[in-house]
Amino acid sequence: MIKQALANLKINALNPMQEAAISAAKKSDVVLLSPTGSGKTLGFLLPLLGLLDSGVPTIQALIMVPSRELALQIEQVFRTIGSGFKVNCCYGGHPVKIERNNLSQPPAVLIGTPGRIAHHLRRHSFTTDTIHTLILDEFDKALEFGFQEDMAFIIGAMRNIKKRILTSATKMDEIPSFTGMHRPIQLDYLTNAASTPDIKQKAVIAEAADKLDALFALICKIGDKATLVFCNHREAVERISDLLYDRGLPHDIFHGGMEQDDRERALLKFRNGSHRLLITTDLASRGLDIPEIEHVVHYQLPHNEEAYTHRNGRTARMHAKGTSYLILAPDEKPSYLKETPEVEELPQNPMVPKPSPWATLYIAAGKKDKVNKIDIVGLLLKKGGLDKEDVGLIEVLDHTSYAAVKRNRIEKTVQLIKGEKIKNKKVKIDISI
Repeated sequence: MIKQALANLKINALNPMQEAAISAAKKSDVVLLSPTGSGKTLGFLLPLLGLLDSGVPTIQALIMVPSRELALQIEQVFRTIGSGFKVNCCYGGHPVKIERNNLSQPPAVLIGTPGRIAHHLRRHSFTTDTIHTLILDEFDKALEFGFQEDMAFIIGAMRNIKKRILTSATKMDEIPSFTGMHRPIQLDYLTNAASTPDIKQKAVIAEAADKLDALFALICKIGDKATLVFCNHREAVERISDLLYDRGLPHDIFHGGMEQDDRERALLKFRNGSHRLLITTDLASRGLDIPEIEHVVHYQLPHNEEAYTHRNGRTARMHAKGTSYLILAPDEKPSYLKETPEVEELPQNPMVPKPSPWATLYIAAGKKDKVNKIDIVGLLLKKGGLDKEDVGLIEVLDHTSYAAVKRNRIEKTVQLIKGEKIKNKKVKIDISI
């Protein structure tokens, strides 16, 4: 089963942490400590496959996560594994009615945020009787977000748990008793050299009044690569965004003050390459499905070494290399820097990089309309006049879908398919703004 899962995921071999997690989960409860981006998701999903029973019609495993983005990411990985078992997500900002309908025909695996899972439990949307496996992913982040009360309530309502797996990207002094962990095997890969990201650290030196200009010049220099710019406050994200728009630099933003749909769309466009620059708060430093980031820029310095490590963990993931830039005032050196980074020279006359070759197509139909990726590819190739290489990443959500299309072809494609049907139904199709 694991062999087939890896083939479906197009992965040749597991890393040592994942192999250790699978082995430990056969014997005991597991506490898995491993850095962001090291592949913890497979470390708990693969052992889960052997515990699911196709003869049980109700929920068998509950995976609790601190954010909707992480829930959707895990759901996508589980679907790609192709186990044949049903999976659903529950999270804040998602219509409760849709979730209740999903739960009326229960999945084998339920993924969700503590607040929303607690909401459904209180309304008896599903039974906990057959839930035998509990997975607490990014548990340290869930505590940080204040989910302790909801998690304690949920875990207390499950009487038949046989297996518990807890993952964390930081070491905790003690595991709270409400988790019910019983003499777990602890796997600590936080200091494992093999999983330490290969990150080059560089500094950009600028006076406070010149920071925005320095950031602009840096992005112009590296801007054709996927880049995250971290700020400490959402106001700073908005301020920098305004400046970059004024200077004609395409990008997107991501922070907790945004509507959920806008956050989801920003990540989606970053994933599919339509935007190569994302200005964000620490909300994007963990648990998000945004792979292959080559550069991290600390526009505002993180408050401590832990936050610095998590931000940097977004790049150099899974054996890749990356660069972390700190924008420092002259003579400034954070205490958590072991050595002074190499200084990056900035161009005197910055040139705005060319736009990404990709743009995003919006389709007003999704999973709940029985639309899948094959339907969308068929439409784009047969009716939209595109070749296979003109179509990039496609993501199908509940009621909407998005497809990356070559920027130089997208307008013509929209004209060709605007009046077309998907699954015998006319749907709105346009360029996503």
